[in-house]
Amino acid sequence: MKKLIVLALILNYFSIHGQKNSKPNIIYIYADDLGYGELGCYGQLKIKTPNVDRLASEGIRFTRHYSSAPVCAPSRCMLLTGKHPGHSYIRGNYELGGFPDSTEGGQMPLPEGTITIAKLLKNKGYKTAAIGKWGLGMNNTTGNPNAQGFDYFYGYLCQKQAHNYYPTHLWENGKWDTLDNPEINVHRKIDVTQVTDEDYEYYKGSDYAPDKMIQKALAFINQNKKNPFFLYFPSPIPHLSLQIPDRYLQPYLGKFEEKPYLSQNGYAMHKTPSSAYAAMITYLDAQIGLILKKVKAEGLENNTIIMFSSDNGATFTGGVDAAYFNSASGLRGLKMDLYEGGIRSPFIVKWPGKIRANTSTDLVSIQYDLMATLNELLGLNAPTNDGISYLPTLLGNSKMQKRRPYTYFEYPEKGGQLAIHFEQWKGVKMNMKTNKNVPWELYDLQSDPLETNDVASMHLDILQKLDAIVLKEHTNSHVREWEFVNPKF
Repeated sequence: MKKLIVLALILNYFSIHGQKNSKPNIIYIYADDLGYGELGCYGQLKIKTPNVDRLASEGIRFTRHYSSAPVCAPSRCMLLTGKHPGHSYIRGNYELGGFPDSTEGGQMPLPEGTITIAKLLKNKGYKTAAIGKWGLGMNNTTGNPNAQGFDYFYGYLCQKQAHNYYPTHLWENGKWDTLDNPEINVHRKIDVTQVTDEDYEYYKGSDYAPDKMIQKALAFINQNKKNPFFLYFPSPIPHLSLQIPDRYLQPYLGKFEEKPYLSQNGYAMHKTPSSAYAAMITYLDAQIGLILKKVKAEGLENNTIIMFSSDNGATFTGGVDAAYFNSASGLRGLKMDLYEGGIRSPFIVKWPGKIRANTSTDLVSIQYDLMATLNELLGLNAPTNDGISYLPTLLGNSKMQKRRPYTYFEYPEKGGQLAIHFEQWKGVKMNMKTNKNVPWELYDLQSDPLETNDVASMHLDILQKLDAIVLKEHTNSHVREWEFVNPKF
């Protein structure tokens, strides 16, 4: 009955909006290391994000949406494949190669035969593009985005290269695209006792990579406005390094109490790090504004679903002061943590005529739900996956929304971690590589959303249920370093 009601609503939409391109275009914008609290519409006070705030006012804002993992590569893999961390092929940032051009190696590639959202949409007649940071394999591997369902790719293939916003090159459909920049080592060691203005200038170039990316994204929309398209826009911003053209930095100078960052914790040095970080987020917001403007100008607004999220929580190093910006909105943890601040992500969806404007939901949802959601909307013939469609919530039918009994997380880095949302409870295990039998921490998120009061000793029955969930959801990884839950060695 529920499926029939949702189907009727979808068919009604297509009958009202009778464009030649009846299938809705889909734009998924994915920020990199953007904290839950770093947008105005999520409570940020110091950083200006007018375009994302407008997106939220014109759509629905999720307040309990989660990234699938607390770092880049696994989050991207799970988003595209619909798998949770206990089933996903990629579960950590498995780095290959180094930072220099000569050793560019990318990360562990998606294997041949992977079914991605892009492949499913392509089979449904969509033109598909990924523009930004990939992180799931180089062009000469099975992880090549052009072999994983994307008709077009432009950007960084390797996450290490994405540490530098003025690279010597980006990649376009497997081919090297030379940029007008010198080779810059953002991780070079410097003598902090003899810093000059020239040292700061070293990290600047002529071609700012995100400028190139937005140009390609707007061109893709223009070229495909007459047929349904899927634009996956995984921006590298605001991931470190702190690099932003001076014209975007200027409005923030003098607004913060700050002192120079001298590369103590890696990444490029910057004279005004807080201003640079805020400017990078505002720059990303401006890019989103350009996408919104383009969609409207081409007459596509009413037939385009625009989604915005972030791959994990805010970073903790490289000159970023997460506490100063309240980047996690008071939540515990940051990037690389399975506490709420490391995995709770902003999520905004706009679809005029279908999603009621200026609404919000506390539905517990997660990024790997995207495949299930698009499958329910478009009938993609998706394979078995771990997602639950949030389409009823988007359509304003919360009574029809299926809710998951629990949400499972595992993360093999930073000591090996587990986390499970179960009813109002959240169980967390840390440092499992040191002690496989480390006890659960347990938090009542209803009364303790900041995870400050461990009540595990008072709820042994809940801990037993968490253990049973781990046994059910964990499958052994193919990578030795990732197998910490049930190692066979």
